[in-house]
Amino acid sequence: MAAIEKLDTLQWVELADGVEIGLRTAGPMLRAAAYLIDLLIRLALLIFGQIFLLLAGIVISGKVANGLMLLVWFLMDWLYPVFFEAGKRGATPGKRVMGLRVVQSTGSPITTGQAVVRNFLRFIDGMPVFTYAFGLTSCLATKRFQRLGDLAAGTVVIYDRSPPLPVMPAPPLVAPIPLPVGLTADETRALALFRERAGLWSEARREEIADLASVLTGTTGPAGVDRLMAMAHWAQEKRD
Repeated sequence: MAAIEKLDTLQWVELADGVEIGLRTAGPMLRAAAYLIDLLIRLALLIFGQIFLLLAGIVISGKVANGLMLLVWFLMDWLYPVFFEAGKRGATPGKRVMGLRVVQSTGSPITTGQAVVRNFLRFIDGMPVFTYAFGLTSCLATKRFQRLGDLAAGTVVIYDRSPPLPVMPAPPLVAPIPLPVGLTADETRALALFRERAGLWSEARREEIADLASVLTGTTGPAGVDRLMAMAHWAQEKRD
């Protein structure tokens, strides 16, 4: 049953008061695209800044102009992401273009301190030699695609906007069937999610997911879907 949760990037988080929220985490490829957009924006700003300081060098000394340019480079490299991610939208311009947002692992907006930690540790994620091998390895090794900076700050990158899901005709309600074996809390939750989200999937998708639970239902295909829905109905009634 645990395999059902791994079919997409929707992660369920249980808050302190017992309420569950779903966070659709973003993978490394989409985040890399957002980073490249931000990099191009920063390079453009640095070029304009360099031109401005060259013109200003007519009035001020060259050393002062160079010093200001180094300061601008530092601010753009280290504080650019902190400024945007700690703001109301929780995303840099690149992330906003790609429809991403940085939040706490509970789904709450991140704090300034968390924005500082996750971005100052980007240097470690970029190693070795700015290949971002450490960060990519961490993303692929963690369930929520968290790089080292995310793990240290307790943050995740999620999809800020999700396209509307097509609604398919859900299987008709069937008479509840008792579970043949006891299930863990996670397995029971996965069973309930299958029943609740069945209307969002095509018939083929429902069969694909139900086949993963064939050990529980003892069958596959449309019969497996009906039997799994009946068991989910029984589990839901028992919980209520």
